[in-house]
Amino acid sequence: MDKNEILQKIRSTCKGKDAVALYQELAGVIQDTFTEERTAAEKYEGKRAIYLSCEFLVGRTILNNLLNLGILDEVRTLLAENGIDINMLEEIEDCALGNGGLGRLAACYLDSAATLGIPLYGNGIRYRYGLFKQEFVDGFQKELPDDWQRFGDPFSVRREDKARKIVFGGGEALAVPYDMTIFGYGGKVCLLRLWQAEGNHEAQKISEYLYPDDSTDEGRILRLRQEYFFSAAAIGEAVDCYTARYGNNFKRFPDCYVFQLNDTHPVAAILEFIRLLTEEYDQSFSAACAIARKCFAYTNHTVMPEALERWYVPLFYKALPALGAIADKLDRVLQREYRKKGLTTEEIDKVRIRQGNMFHMANLAVYMCFSVNGVAKIHTDIIKNKLFDVTNRLCPQKFVNITNGITQRRWLGLANPDLAAWITEKIGDGWRTDLDRLSALREYASPEAYRRLNEIKAANKKKLAAFILAKEGVAVDPESIFDVQIKRLHEYKRQLMNALSILTIYYRLKDKSLMDFTPTTFLFGAKAAGSYFRAKAIIKFIHEIAARINADPEVNHLIRVVFVTDYNVSYAEKLVAAADISEQISLAGTEASGTGNMKLALNGAVTLGTMDGATIEIIERAGQENNYIFGLKASDVDKARGIPPVAHLADPYIARAIASLWDGSFSDGGTGYFKNIYDALISEGDRYLVLSDLEDYIRAKLLSNREYKDRESFARKAFMNIASAGYFSSDRSVKEYDERIWHTKSYIGQN
Repeated sequence: MDKNEILQKIRSTCKGKDAVALYQELAGVIQDTFTEERTAAEKYEGKRAIYLSCEFLVGRTILNNLLNLGILDEVRTLLAENGIDINMLEEIEDCALGNGGLGRLAACYLDSAATLGIPLYGNGIRYRYGLFKQEFVDGFQKELPDDWQRFGDPFSVRREDKARKIVFGGGEALAVPYDMTIFGYGGKVCLLRLWQAEGNHEAQKISEYLYPDDSTDEGRILRLRQEYFFSAAAIGEAVDCYTARYGNNFKRFPDCYVFQLNDTHPVAAILEFIRLLTEEYDQSFSAACAIARKCFAYTNHTVMPEALERWYVPLFYKALPALGAIADKLDRVLQREYRKKGLTTEEIDKVRIRQGNMFHMANLAVYMCFSVNGVAKIHTDIIKNKLFDVTNRLCPQKFVNITNGITQRRWLGLANPDLAAWITEKIGDGWRTDLDRLSALREYASPEAYRRLNEIKAANKKKLAAFILAKEGVAVDPESIFDVQIKRLHEYKRQLMNALSILTIYYRLKDKSLMDFTPTTFLFGAKAAGSYFRAKAIIKFIHEIAARINADPEVNHLIRVVFVTDYNVSYAEKLVAAADISEQISLAGTEASGTGNMKLALNGAVTLGTMDGATIEIIERAGQENNYIFGLKASDVDKARGIPPVAHLADPYIARAIASLWDGSFSDGGTGYFKNIYDALISEGDRYLVLSDLEDYIRAKLLSNREYKDRESFARKAFMNIASAGYFSSDRSVKEYDERIWHTKSYIGQN
C-alpha cells in the first residue's frame, strides 16, 4: 500500500464535494487502490473459514477504513486544507445490517481476521432496509424503514457472475452477492459477501428487513426463507468451488472449508449441505453426514429458551420440504446412535432434534457440529452443565469456551482519539495490534495520569452533551455523572430495573430523604423488536419517567434521563467514550457475554453490574474494588425464585415505584403497557428477578454516586479498567477460533 498514492488521489478529487459525493469519492479511491489485495482474498486457495451470520453490524465504514489504513489523520488534515471538515461524513448513516451484539461481534471478527491475515469470509444478507429506524412519538417507539442505501454502498461490488438460484417451498429467488471489502489494520483485507434476493415480490421480501415480524405463520415462513436463503447460497457456492477443483470426492472437503454458525439462524446450512451431497452429488446419507460433522462448528450466544430457535414441523415442511425430511431422518439417526451408547429415553428426548411437533435447531447444531463454543466462561459452563449437559457427558471434547472480544481499532482508536493518543504517548502504538500491551499502563498509574484521564473524559462528555442537545433536544450537564445502559431492549437485560431505581431515587430526592447525591445523567440506548410488546412497554415507561423528572425544577438539576433515538454503532462510539458508569445489570446466568461492557471498560467506564457473562472476567482482571458489583449470583437464582415478589416491597420508595405502574402516576395512552409490566413483576412471578435485586442495586448505584465525588479515586478505578482490558480484543478471540476450531493454518498475504 502506498499512502502517498492514496493521499494524492484524494487531494485531486475532494474539492467542492458534499458529504455523499465525498463519501463516494473516498471509497472509490480506497477500493481502486486495493484491487490486488481484494482479488488475492477472493482467489485464496487455502482452507477457508466461512462465517455464517444473519447480522453484520459494520457501522459507518469510511472513517474506520481510513483509520485501519493508517491515513485518517492525514486525510483529515488534507481535507481541512481544502476547506472541508471531515466530520461532515457524519451525515452518512450506518449500514442497517444488524441489531445488537451478535452482529457487531461478527463485524469485529472480520476486522480482526483482516488485520491478522486469517482467511475468514463472512456470509449474510444484504438487507434493503435492515433493522428499522427508530423514532419516538410521545414516548412510544415507532419503527420506520431505514433506507441506508440512499447514500450509496461504494464499498460493495455487485457480482452478478456469482448469482445463484435458491429454491424453497412455494417459490424461488435469485441470490446475487455483493462483496464488501473489510480493511484490516495495515492494509490487509478480507471479504464479506452479502446476498441480495431478487425475483418476484415474494422473492424480494427475503432481503427486505432484518428480523421481520414472526407473530404470524406468514412472518415465520419469511424468517425461515431468510435463514435458508443466505445459508444455501454460501453452502452451494463452497460446494461448487470444491467440485470444480476436486470433483465429486468429498473426503478433502473438511480440509478446504469450515463453517462457523453464528447462533442458530444459519443452522439450516447443515441440512442444505447434506441435501446437496445426497441429491446432486450421489453421496450416501451417512457419508454426507460424516463429512458435515467435520466441517460445521456452532457458536451459542444465549441460554434464553425463546432465543434458541424452534420451528413448528408442518410450517418447516411447508417452507423447506426437503430440509424437513432430512431433519426428521437425522432425528432418527440420533435416537439410534444414543440408544446404542446407553442413554435413557429421558436423556434422548432432551437432545432430540424433533420434539413433538417442533424442530429444535440448537439440538441439531450440537449433534452435527464438531465444535460448540460459548462466549464467556460462565456461559460455556452453563451450556455444558445445563443446556447441553447430555451431549457434554458423551462428547466433552466438543465444547470449548472462546470469550468474545471487540476491535480496539474502532472502539478505542476511532471512538476515543484523545484517549488513544494519550495511551500511545505513554506506551507506544503497539496496542493497536496487541491490546495486551495496555497492561504496561499500570507503570504510569499516578495522580497526574488520573487528572489527564479526567480531562479526556470531560472533553468527551462535552461533545456528547452537544450531540444530544442537537439530536434529542435535551440539555444535559456534562459535569454530571454519565450513567449509561446501551444494549438491545430485552427483559433479561433489565432496563426496567434501571428505570425503577431511577424512579425510587427521584422519590427520595423529592422528599429529601436522600440529600447526598451527585448530579447524574442516566442515558439509555436500545431498540425493541417491533412485535415485543413488553419491551416496547418498558421504553414507554422510561420515557414517562424522563418526562416527569426532566420537567421537575426541584430535582432536574440533580437528575436527568435521556433515551437516545435510533441507537446504533455510530451513536455507541460517542456514548462509550463519554460514559462514567457502565450498567451491566442482567440477571446472573442470562447474559452470554456482553461485549458492550468491554467497549465501555476499555474507554474508562467503571462497571455497575451483576456477576454475569464477560463481566465476571472483566472483574477478575480489573478488580472488584474498581467496580460496583451487586445482586444474585447464578448459583442463587433458583433459590431466589421461591420468594414471592411482594416480599421485596418493604422499602416504601420501591413500593411506590411499583405502584406507579397501575395507580395512574404515568399514562401509557390506554395501551395496557404498564399493567402488563406490573403483572410480569407481581402476578407472573418476576421471571427476571427484578425485585429480588432492586434494593441491592440501588445501594450499589448510590455508592458509586457518592464515590464519584473523589475524582482522583474514581479516575483510578477507570484507569485500572483500561489497563486491564487487553484480554478483550477480538484479535485474541479470532486467534483462538483459528487455533482451536478452524485450523486454517495458512494466512492470506503471508504464504
